[in-house]
Amino acid sequence: MAMQGKSTAATHEEYLSALAEPRQGELRALHELIRATVPELAPTMEFGMPGYGRYHYRYASGREGDWALVMLASNKNYISLYVAAVVGERYLAESYADRLPEASVGKSCVRFKRLSDVDTGVLAELFTVAAAHPPGELAQGPNMP
Repeated sequence: MAMQGKSTAATHEEYLSALAEPRQGELRALHELIRATVPELAPTMEFGMPGYGRYHYRYASGREGDWALVMLASNKNYISLYVAAVVGERYLAESYADRLPEASVGKSCVRFKRLSDVDTGVLAELFTVAAAHPPGELAQGPNMP
């Protein structure tokens, strides 16, 4: 089954099991890396995507909600890793672009074709720093496509 990011899966295992190999193994390894590196970020499902850790956001307009600090998605041509953490005035993910040269890095998203394309030690550091810097009440909210 080719999944395009979001799914109807209710659990991480259901999401991962629905993926074809080799993508299933890639996301399973990424899931295990996140769980081993930042076990304090409890698993959650947000819009059918596996998430880790939750935080509360509030827009200046007053709209508010809860979102995952880190999320995974399997897309047709790449794996997406969303990291909502902000350090100073900058999204944490974009500050790692130089250290993840084979990935396409946006403000809060890291995209790569295969897990072997990126340094998992750098990803582990990214997760650790993200866990220490969850967005606060004045966050801009989730920066998702």
